[in-house]
Amino acid sequence: MNRLIIVSNRLPYSIERNGDEVQLRQSSGGLVSAIKSFFEKDDPQTQQFDERIWVGTFDAPEEDWYKVLEQGGLSTTFNIEPVFTDKDTYDEFYNGFSNSTLWPLFHYFPSIVTYERSQFDAYMRINALFAQKIKEIYRPGDVVWIHDYQLMALPAMVRKAIPDVQLGFFLHIPFPSYEIFRLMPTDWKMALLQGLLGADLIGFHTHDYVQHFIHSVKMALKVESQYNTIYYGNRTIKSDLFPIGIDFEKFRKTVKEESVVDLSNKLQERYGYRKIIFSVDRLDYTKGLNYRLNAYESFLETYPEWQQKIVFVFTVVPSRDLIPTYVERKRQIEEKVSTINGRFSTLDWQPILYRYNHISFEELCALYLTADIALITPLRDGMNLVAKEFVACCEDKGVLILSELTGAASELAEALQVNPTDTTEVMAAIQQALAMPPHEQIARIKGMQRRLSEYNVQTWIHDFLAQLQQAREMQEKNRIRLLDPLAINRMLDDYANAQKRCIMLDYDGTLAPIVRLPSMAAPGGDLLEVLSALSAAEENELIIISGRDATTLQEWLGHLPLTLVAEHGACIRFHGGEWQTLVTQPDDWKAQIRPILELFVNRCPNSFIEEKKNTLAWHYRNTDPDLGFNRSRELRNSLLQLTTNTPLHVVDGNKVIEVRLLGVDKGSTALNLINQFKPEFTLCIGDDTTDEDMFKALKDDAYTIKIGRGNTAARYSMGAQMDVLPLLRQLVMRTPRNSYQH
Repeated sequence: MNRLIIVSNRLPYSIERNGDEVQLRQSSGGLVSAIKSFFEKDDPQTQQFDERIWVGTFDAPEEDWYKVLEQGGLSTTFNIEPVFTDKDTYDEFYNGFSNSTLWPLFHYFPSIVTYERSQFDAYMRINALFAQKIKEIYRPGDVVWIHDYQLMALPAMVRKAIPDVQLGFFLHIPFPSYEIFRLMPTDWKMALLQGLLGADLIGFHTHDYVQHFIHSVKMALKVESQYNTIYYGNRTIKSDLFPIGIDFEKFRKTVKEESVVDLSNKLQERYGYRKIIFSVDRLDYTKGLNYRLNAYESFLETYPEWQQKIVFVFTVVPSRDLIPTYVERKRQIEEKVSTINGRFSTLDWQPILYRYNHISFEELCALYLTADIALITPLRDGMNLVAKEFVACCEDKGVLILSELTGAASELAEALQVNPTDTTEVMAAIQQALAMPPHEQIARIKGMQRRLSEYNVQTWIHDFLAQLQQAREMQEKNRIRLLDPLAINRMLDDYANAQKRCIMLDYDGTLAPIVRLPSMAAPGGDLLEVLSALSAAEENELIIISGRDATTLQEWLGHLPLTLVAEHGACIRFHGGEWQTLVTQPDDWKAQIRPILELFVNRCPNSFIEEKKNTLAWHYRNTDPDLGFNRSRELRNSLLQLTTNTPLHVVDGNKVIEVRLLGVDKGSTALNLINQFKPEFTLCIGDDTTDEDMFKALKDDAYTIKIGRGNTAARYSMGAQMDVLPLLRQLVMRTPRNSYQH
């Protein structure tokens, strides 16, 4: 049986008590509407799960839940598995850490964040209760999908309890830049990041949020990543953007229903010739409601000709009334509304119609249909579905004024996008919207509607679940296999039976340990003896493929009958031949890069620059580990920005950042050598990021071995650098005596 377990802080239903009677009522919200819409659709995508379960808390006593069960009032699309908590702990978890720490910090309001240890502890305890519930109901093969910032620690807890679980996480709010995220106490941010990395796939609304998360993970946990794949422990975790959609067809059908059309007509009759601006938001400081009112007031002052010809339907939905900052925000908003209405009202006109109340779905759609302008200008918003819903409901008119700081801004490019704190810009956008001719309004709306209809809520969910499956398949494909005795024996047999062999070996970190200074890594007698024996066999092509410069390799290994590759492939010397330079471009780029590296040498004690013919490298192996790593991230980011649209490549190696020309890498070099030598047996051993290029290029056609733990494209991993020489000795012992050249 294939089951989907949805996990969110709140269940999609609440319990209402009327005397002794209790009944279940569906809650509102984007997540509830999205999931419910998806499973109500009758198409193959929705039928992939035999059972759907929703795990979450109830805002009601536990006895009310059992009362609902006794009355048989549980008729839903989902099976429900409630998590019950004690009131005080939940209050510290929800009103405390979730909404007084994470919410303001992730929305870039660090000045109002509270840092209370008891609230963080409550957050972890509630997440642990969720983990226990999931463990109780889990069956092998279940897919678990966890949602939002209240449960960021949960994925790792579930992973610990159920190591093989297929698990996705989606964050419905912004993920902030590292400079904001790092303001949290160290153990808190570590717990949250490690918690998220318990998932196989981590989803965000926008590309920026994905990059902020990956950067934070790299800085705080010092893990590696490639594109949107994070290498953590023995697992690969994918992070990607999935901009949540709406049920586009539902809104299009609703605005054509008779009851909604009647409501719209009544609104038009009430306001007559006046233009209607509307906004609808939860009560929240992130919504920028005061800035919005200031802009509207400036508009009425600057364009007095619009007084009595326009009305602002300003709807605020109650939210988090128990949190002091929200109570204060409501008071400020209502004072501002009173001030504006007091200044500009006439006997038959009030510039703002203010509502502090919930609004029904039909009323909302009628308002979308009737309004001339939607003024949606939050200071920060993970997505903002109101903007998308307005666009979906527009018929023959409508202009969307949208904050550029919403996640939706990247999809709704035809909207008039504004900086929400710039009252002059918002005021000008209102004037532009009022003056916009109908044909332009329709053209803008149609473009956005086409996009919303193509990537709707069904597409969003299907996309996430499909990529979750792909992430799982990628993990299986890249699962590390230790080079155990059985694999070693198989490799030795293949080596002995081959008539032509190719052995590719990295140098630093593979044949020689990482040392304080590059000059200290010269080969010892034992290593030279083994390399001499391997290279002496007629069937063997022994290749040392290194980031070292040609002069050093020639000095250390040039007397042996082997092929040397320097600077990752920029220079090569076949045995018996002369050095060849494969890079023909001038090195004037070094003058641009060297000053930046020198700056970081000054900023990071004991780091140093190594200059080769075709490479500049900044080494930080001798620095304080934390400082060196942090400076390496800063340098890497600076170099990546500088080298955009240039022929340069920034390589993040083992305690080193290198800059070299594009197209010069161990992967392409190794592939060229294999195509030239055409061996029956290939062995490739390396230890760092640059060697991953070889592992990927050779794929399944070679015995590829990564030194050390961590995710890799190699077929096998080996515990430590000291294990390499014993393995090479075994190859020597399996080389037939008559193979050696005389």
